[in-house]
Amino acid sequence: MQFSAMSQRTGILLVVSGPSGSGKTTLCRRLAGENEAHYSISCTTRSPRPGEIDGKDYHFLSREQFLSKRQNGEFLESAEVHGNLYGTLRSEVVQYLAVGRDVVMDLDVQGAELVRKSEDTSIRATLVDLFVMPANEEELLKRLSGRGTDSAEVIELRMKNAIEETRHWSEYTYRLISGTQEEDYARFKSLIVAERLRVSRIKSV
Repeated sequence: MQFSAMSQRTGILLVVSGPSGSGKTTLCRRLAGENEAHYSISCTTRSPRPGEIDGKDYHFLSREQFLSKRQNGEFLESAEVHGNLYGTLRSEVVQYLAVGRDVVMDLDVQGAELVRKSEDTSIRATLVDLFVMPANEEELLKRLSGRGTDSAEVIELRMKNAIEETRHWSEYTYRLISGTQEEDYARFKSLIVAERLRVSRIKSV
């Protein structure tokens, strides 16, 4: 028996959210580091932190540059957080999806909501969203305190913000309750594999 047409899988747009300390960024970067997906690098107007590299951690832009790109419709999503602008360039996403390359995005709940509301059919057809969260508040506090470099006031603020963000988990298609790094990554990869097998992601060529 011969098949009438070959098939090609469209890329998956995996949006990953979760509170600070959930491990979501580690999961995304590890996936990209194994060449399993393109890691979408966000733009920001905030200043680089020690050790951060332009084009690797963020695309660092002036406020004028950012606003110009937004005016030209270059952003898939953008928002202002604590006085700084953040956004994802369409060029970081669409061109990869078009050739069957998976894209992983590390976004807060506000950014994820904007992506869900995108009118771009290529985005809506490929979107998968996942919320990563610790099992309980005690574990979350442990992770936020683990660095040992933040003051009690900073930890308290981060904890408050994390708890508020966690309330949005039910808005996502998938939820991952975080355990060890290896357990989390194994389940994370399982989600990717399952989504790649979905018939709705196969197109005739």
